[in-house]
Amino acid sequence: MRIYDATVTTELREPRAVVVPPSRTAAWWRTGAGSLPEVRWAAAATALFAAGGVAQLAGAPSWSWWGLYLACYAAGGWEPGLAGLRALRDRTLDVDLLMVVAAIGAAAIGQVFDGALLIVIFATSGALEAVATKRTEDSVRGLLDLAPEQATRLTETGDEEIVHTAGLEVGEIILVRPGERIGADGEVVAGTSDVDQATITGESLPVDKGPGDEVFAGTGNGVGVLRVRVTRPAAGTVIARIVAMVEQAAATKAGTQLFIEKVEQRYSVAMVTATLALFALPLLWGVPAQDSLLRAMTFMIVASPCAIVLATMPPLLAAIATAGRNGVLVKSAVVMERLAAVDQVAFDKTGTLTEGRPNVAGVHVLPAGEDGADRLPGSEEGVDRFLGLAAAAEEGSEHPLGRAVVRAARERGLAWSGAEWFEAVPGAGVRARVGGRLVEIGSPAAYPTHDDKVAELERGGHTAVVMRVDGVPVAVLALADRTRPGTAGAVARLKAVTGTQPVLLTGDNPRAAGRVAAEVGIADVRAGLLPEHKVAAVRELQARGARVALVGDGINDAPALAAAHTGIAMGRAGSDLALDTADAVITRDEPAAVPAVISLARRARRLVVANLVIAGSFIAVLVAWDLFGELPLPLGVAGHEGSTVIVGLNGLRLLRDAAWRRAAAGLR
Repeated sequence: MRIYDATVTTELREPRAVVVPPSRTAAWWRTGAGSLPEVRWAAAATALFAAGGVAQLAGAPSWSWWGLYLACYAAGGWEPGLAGLRALRDRTLDVDLLMVVAAIGAAAIGQVFDGALLIVIFATSGALEAVATKRTEDSVRGLLDLAPEQATRLTETGDEEIVHTAGLEVGEIILVRPGERIGADGEVVAGTSDVDQATITGESLPVDKGPGDEVFAGTGNGVGVLRVRVTRPAAGTVIARIVAMVEQAAATKAGTQLFIEKVEQRYSVAMVTATLALFALPLLWGVPAQDSLLRAMTFMIVASPCAIVLATMPPLLAAIATAGRNGVLVKSAVVMERLAAVDQVAFDKTGTLTEGRPNVAGVHVLPAGEDGADRLPGSEEGVDRFLGLAAAAEEGSEHPLGRAVVRAARERGLAWSGAEWFEAVPGAGVRARVGGRLVEIGSPAAYPTHDDKVAELERGGHTAVVMRVDGVPVAVLALADRTRPGTAGAVARLKAVTGTQPVLLTGDNPRAAGRVAAEVGIADVRAGLLPEHKVAAVRELQARGARVALVGDGINDAPALAAAHTGIAMGRAGSDLALDTADAVITRDEPAAVPAVISLARRARRLVVANLVIAGSFIAVLVAWDLFGELPLPLGVAGHEGSTVIVGLNGLRLLRDAAWRRAAAGLR
């Protein structure tokens, strides 16, 4: 029991100034995404573009909307343009610079709207990338806050002293009181308690700890007092290694590009070379400079890579919008392209395939024993009677198992009288006086029974809890983490979509993992994994040539989410770090969304290929016309813009609701 200071002071004090917290909008601009220069310039460019469009549609003087569009050019194009000039100085042709040049070229021939649209697309893309990077960095820094800054160290004389956890040395003893977070990785040398280590292993239930057991920094102590010998310095704790692995994997992914961006870099060099040659060579043959410049400008417009960019982005952006409407947040076009390449899916268990909380799977009434009570094993009357007693005893408990028992009793509509007194026994369970009877609920180790039901339940992957009344075992409660609805069907569809069997990677014990895997149809099960082991498993799969999508939700999944080809997080149950590290987020926690979004991404990829064929055909015809004939500039512009409209409309087909229904059904 904790006793809090209840002293009341009547001393008069100077009134303190009332501090008004900033509004959410102000905070967003000061410390959130709005503080990033990329976001501010992209917002300014978008606003100027919108204002120019309104002025143009309203019939305002041309100088007004031209001025707004050119201001959009400056706001959104100066940064990529400057970066491109710096890259040019290092003898690298940056595609962003070519986009700016193409936009300026469009303005030079009167197509200022098209150039401004191109500037807005590139500025917005850069802003989204900067926001994603900032959120991941903030979450990684916040992860370190899980480990407490201070710990209680025991001296050789047994005295207590408060020290910074960063200064703890291997071999020192720390004292961990009930409800505190453990300050270091170590080994229990005295005391028993239950420890919530879901942040590290993903286990849905607190784990009983006693002398000789390993504990981790940042995990939560339960109701007991522990003395822990430090076995790793602060820089070597599991939490610190998670941070390092996330940062390392994120840095590896940072260079990922869209396929078209890789092609553009070579294409752009060839286009610039051809444009310069088309201008300079005719001059050697006596062609007037104006005619040569007009032909070269026409060539640059019809061969401009902006047409290919706009042919690529609409299907990917439409797929992102459709997925978002159906509960899947895909963070970028690059992620959508990577999803299309996934051919192996690995799942976390707790909170991903399951709900992430224990539920009462059954109440097994034991035959009559020494108490002489009339009990009929399996009868509804006996189940309700003992479940009601268990709920009365557990009502004051904060343990997840206790909450599961109370929840199960309420779902059955049971009523019970309150306990006359209650006691939580560290490492054992709870004891309570209910209706004059002593009710004890706890682990089989603390309350042994000779019945075979406990062993049977544990072999089946359940957590067995023994219930005693007045010292006599009367029932065994089976608890388990319930699988999410539709999970088995989602696993079956994934097999059909990817052509491979999904894999289960979990920190939970093999029995619990095996039970869930059997329910959902997964054969490859790897249990008892720490975060670094999950990363190793992902890399092992990738070393075999697989493009792995990892689906997880916890802090312990974050390194593997970052290391995988594509990381997918569960939105409702997911930790902040998992959500920010992942490439996509399932906002409704529906496993069925995984095969659906992969199918949608593959359809988007097919549309991209079709659009590239269409755009490439238009470019080839127009370029040939310009090189071997006389292509009028207005006709070249019309052909260029016409191809862009065609491929844009083709890509927007994925905006229809039918696109998601087809993907969810596994149709091509």
